[in-house]
Amino acid sequence: MKFILVCCLSILLSSFAFGQHQHSEVKAAAPKKAPLKASDVETLGNKKSPGVVRYDLYVADTTVTFGGKPKRAIAVNGQIPMPTLTFTQGDTAEIHVHNRLKEPTSLHWHGLFLPNQYDGVPYLTQMPIEPNKTHVYRFPIIQSGTHWYHSHSGLQEQIGMYGAMILNKRKEPVIPTIPVVLSEWTNMMPHEVDRRLHNANDWFAIKKGTTQSYAEAIKGGHFKTKLTNELKRMTAMDVSDVYYEAFLVNGKNQYQVANKLKAGDKVRLRIANGGASTYFWLTYAGGKITVVANDGNDVTPVEVDRLIIAVSETYDVIVSIPENKSFEFLVTPEDRTKSASLWLGSGQKVPAQKLPKLKYFEGMKMMNEMMDMNGNLVQMEGMKMQNQVMDMNAVMYAELDDTGTDTVVAADAHKAHNIGSSKSAKGPMTTLNYDMLRSPEKTILPKAPTREMEFQLTGNMNRYVWTLDNKTISEEDKILIKKGENLRIILYNNSMMRHPMHLHGHDFRVINGQGDYAPLKNVLDVMPMERDTIEFSASESGDWFFHCHILYHMMSGMGKIFSYENSPLNPEIPNPKLAQRKLFADDRMFHFMAENDFASNGNDGMAMLANTRWSIGAEWRLGYTKMHGFETEIHIGRYIDRMQWLMPFVGFDWRYRKMEMGEQESNIFGQKSTKDNRRLFSVGLAYTLPMLVVAQAEVYHDGNVRLQLMREDIPISKRLRASFMVNSDKEFMGGLKFITTKYMGISAHYDSDMGFGAGLTLNY
Repeated sequence: MKFILVCCLSILLSSFAFGQHQHSEVKAAAPKKAPLKASDVETLGNKKSPGVVRYDLYVADTTVTFGGKPKRAIAVNGQIPMPTLTFTQGDTAEIHVHNRLKEPTSLHWHGLFLPNQYDGVPYLTQMPIEPNKTHVYRFPIIQSGTHWYHSHSGLQEQIGMYGAMILNKRKEPVIPTIPVVLSEWTNMMPHEVDRRLHNANDWFAIKKGTTQSYAEAIKGGHFKTKLTNELKRMTAMDVSDVYYEAFLVNGKNQYQVANKLKAGDKVRLRIANGGASTYFWLTYAGGKITVVANDGNDVTPVEVDRLIIAVSETYDVIVSIPENKSFEFLVTPEDRTKSASLWLGSGQKVPAQKLPKLKYFEGMKMMNEMMDMNGNLVQMEGMKMQNQVMDMNAVMYAELDDTGTDTVVAADAHKAHNIGSSKSAKGPMTTLNYDMLRSPEKTILPKAPTREMEFQLTGNMNRYVWTLDNKTISEEDKILIKKGENLRIILYNNSMMRHPMHLHGHDFRVINGQGDYAPLKNVLDVMPMERDTIEFSASESGDWFFHCHILYHMMSGMGKIFSYENSPLNPEIPNPKLAQRKLFADDRMFHFMAENDFASNGNDGMAMLANTRWSIGAEWRLGYTKMHGFETEIHIGRYIDRMQWLMPFVGFDWRYRKMEMGEQESNIFGQKSTKDNRRLFSVGLAYTLPMLVVAQAEVYHDGNVRLQLMREDIPISKRLRASFMVNSDKEFMGGLKFITTKYMGISAHYDSDMGFGAGLTLNY
């Protein structure tokens, strides 16, 4: 009888797949009062012999309504997330990918150790899978744990190409297990999201209610904070780049687990963050969360009240069902705009405590203290900035404020997080950080020569440029490493954004004070100002990607390529030089933006084509009379400094107007004006001053000089923007624009040449 029971349990566990929305009904062992230990859970052996496990994956376009409107998405086998792929250690994976899209695709097996040619990075380890073609990935399963897989082609991951990948041990705990894939959804096409990020458009902030305008600053008593922020040439504080219409758990905003869990049962959640750019806070209405694995690797169980899961990380956690009710496992994006839920148990619903809105001006104040006038972060004395021990965003967390008022100061929040816990109005709250993670087994590297490298995580939000050591992937050669050596990498985050750095094909040790038992990971969330150290043994061959896993940061160029010396040629890359050019094209991509004001006194506008370094811009003004005439200016420039405040440029100015007979103008230097009939080339410099004012010095080929000060998009209120311009040709302009929709605004302005006007502004 016992043998029959064991076999039944084995069948139930191996057949479990959330993609089919079916879950095994396995009763857990009786609950224990003491914290969970690995030895507390009975293990069940898999008696099936290792073999080839085949999956056929059909990639095709579909339509979804996650955000309330029908939008294009990509489904695999007709579902989002993609099917859960389950293997057992010792198996051989054989995955046939059938591309039914009208564009190329690929699949990357995140966190897996496998031959380089199957890693799934287009133009690096394979050529893309072309439309109506089939590609076969075949590799041995030599590890275990919770992993996931996703497209590595363009921005396809954002619209559905992500799914769980479960690698079971030969002996797994007898406990109900639920794969959980977290993700987000935007109704905006991902290429449009990427374009808007690069063009510093603040529509996402308007949608999220995080604009931090001067009116909002004055209302909240933070005028000085806002002024200091702009004096240091910084834009509004943010913790997340993109506005999303919905957040999803296994493809649903509210996901009810089908298992009939009862009071006292334990359940293991295998959680993968498949979001393109969202960090998620995880909290549970039923009590403590016990973390038992991270990035597919076991850790000594640790109890916490909450944790934040970085983009592309995985965590295995165990939670208990305290009563015969349905308890909410709450998933909250880091910007706390909305949430998603996983419900465990049946009966009356018990919601988790919602996380309050962030206090952005407190964050801005902290950011002002950390950033110097040159855009570098300056660490405060006595702060331990590594391994998530000190969450710099804690000053924005209202739940940590005992008084319930905006009086949390940075030092207090930092002190609290320095020991991995903090205080709320309800008492101590333990938040997971990397220092708490400890491997149950020694992870020391083999004795070998050790090479140390240091990378600085750099970038800026104004032009959405993200780099390592101020270089994109395409701006630096591959980093050569030797098989058999050990690599120690120090990462310093000199930006105001978190960066989840992922290494393909390898696990690395996180140096966190656990000595020989340092945890193994493949993703490291590096917070602002942190200096973290990882190390790994170079035991493979071929080319391996190391990059920020925020999709839009990676596409901007934030990464490196580790290349093993003397590796055999990759049979999947028949033309390496062509493949490299294609790979480098991602971060060299140009993004377009344009705006035109249809006003009562004339028509004026601008258009710009820009990439990481280059900017090609055109401005025009068209009057309705001969006296107003027309003017167009074209500037082609290249940013040369890390913060991209300085841009040398060349230009051309073409202008015509018909003034009264005998009327003559001159600039402030006494030079004769050529504004009536100007066709001149120029060279100049544009430099961003404090208060985000752009100073421009330009010399025309006839010897005339023009100096100009200009600022656009001054945030007066949530939707009201101001702008001004003044130059040495005695021209000046001031204007206001009220943003009504994503592509339209109502505007009014005064121009020294064309007078007062009002009208409609369209932008793209």
